[in-house]
Amino acid sequence: MVNTLKLRAALIERGLTNDDIAQKIGISKQSFSMKANNKRGFKISEVYKIVNLLKIAEHEIVSIFFAPCVEFNSTRAKNND
Repeated sequence: MVNTLKLRAALIERGLTNDDIAQKIGISKQSFSMKANNKRGFKISEVYKIVNLLKIAEHEIVSIFFAPCVEFNSTRAKNND
């Protein structure tokens, strides 16, 4: 699962837009947006291209592209008194 905020921050830091990256990795802007927002998954080859284009440090790759999926079920959080 992609950490959308961290990916967006990396784009902003480098002065790039979703459209810029989409063109450079060979996908549509809509496809990139869906993948960045966890509606679809990135291919490993796409992750590799993005990492190289954005010059993402090794220690940041996992936290951006392989963030854990955490779901919260509110019914379990209720107090059972």
